[in-house]
Amino acid sequence: MAEGKYGPYIVTELYTKFDLPPEREWERAIMGRGMLDGQRRRMEHLVWMDTRVIPGAFYAEAVWFWPQPQIIDPEAATKHPGIPPHTHPFPELLSYYGTDMEHPEELYAEIEFWLEDEKYVFDKSFVCYIPAGVKHCPLKMHNATRPIFHYTMGPGQNYNA
Repeated sequence: MAEGKYGPYIVTELYTKFDLPPEREWERAIMGRGMLDGQRRRMEHLVWMDTRVIPGAFYAEAVWFWPQPQIIDPEAATKHPGIPPHTHPFPELLSYYGTDMEHPEELYAEIEFWLEDEKYVFDKSFVCYIPAGVKHCPLKMHNATRPIFHYTMGPGQNYNA
């Protein structure tokens, strides 16, 4: 935390010592520090914010997604089927941004994303507003060739409340 009167409201260190909510168990296998199966991990949380980090704060997180080699083994693909469908009692902003500074609108990947029973496939940077109670996901990333920056937030006290 930063020093000063408002220092307790500023996070300057990665918050990596949190327990994921049970509905986010799928992340455990791909979150670890360092290498995963000889390859760079698929994702890394930069920032996690909720009431556990700063009392009274709302939920937000920032994540890097790293390109991965194509999965040849179909059984391996089922181990990480993407973010499963879920809802929140609060609205959420979900965004993914490309990291090519010459073409920041390009994701250099396809992100498959579902809202209720509608499937969307994005290959451009995007922000999606998800009203409270609307089922969203699965979310799957395909053919990523460059890192992708992800930011999401919602006015709940934590991910699921």
